[in-house]
Amino acid sequence: MHKVKVFLEMIKFEHTVFALPFAYMGAFLAAGTVPPAGKLLWITLAMVGARTAAMSLNRLIDRRLDALNPRTAGRALPAGHLGVGEVSLYALLSFLLLGYSAYRLNLLALELMPIAVFFLVFYSYTKRFTWACHFALGLALGLAVPGAWIGITGHWALAPVLLGLGVMSWVAGFDIIYASQDIEFDRKKGLKSIPAVFGLKRGFEISALLHVAAPLLFIMVGVVLHLHVLYYLGVAVAVILLFRQHRLVSVDNLSKVGIAFFNLNGYLSVLMFVFSLADVLLFRW
Repeated sequence: MHKVKVFLEMIKFEHTVFALPFAYMGAFLAAGTVPPAGKLLWITLAMVGARTAAMSLNRLIDRRLDALNPRTAGRALPAGHLGVGEVSLYALLSFLLLGYSAYRLNLLALELMPIAVFFLVFYSYTKRFTWACHFALGLALGLAVPGAWIGITGHWALAPVLLGLGVMSWVAGFDIIYASQDIEFDRKKGLKSIPAVFGLKRGFEISALLHVAAPLLFIMVGVVLHLHVLYYLGVAVAVILLFRQHRLVSVDNLSKVGIAFFNLNGYLSVLMFVFSLADVLLFRW
């Protein structure tokens, strides 16, 4: 149990809250009502499996770099609290959970699962050769939305693609801010990130543009699905939280990156889901 606790801390299991509410949004908007409990269960397990596998692989792939970075040297693998074999086993079991959950949802979800697995694995390598690594991470999380939609309906649609792109823009924007903490280390080791390649000022400008694009994409989802006022109130709350995030952190002050990254973004995803759920229950059921 101690090992499990260390593992959950290593992968920041509680931060599943970033993507899971948007997956639920995809499910409820796809159903237009409350989806079957069994579908929600398998979507939840698929999300847990996907994120756990991705974070386990990320820690494995980056363990040598983490050991050299003072900010990350205390993580479980470089500190010796967990072994490579143990984390590899957790990753394998998580991928199996993802695969079985996709199988229980429907055939299309299972057939498309390798695409999700590719991006879950690929994004951990991208910072070694491209500053677009933030978009790879955003895409890996954003795929949760069309994945959940397909899990409910068994087919593609425009709305989940737009919502997934909105999630990608949101995640890429806050990941740029988070990466600003490691700008000197990344430059020293030849790692690519938007702050390391373009500088902090340009990085924050790109992050702000992405955080303008995300709400616009969320609004387009509402237009496509003919959603109502409660959904748009949720988008308005998201805008306020994004604005607050950029007020807390600046080029000259990175001390509140943790609050901006973890707290505000967690609130954003949960509140977007709550307002979307209320819209579905009150206007569409």
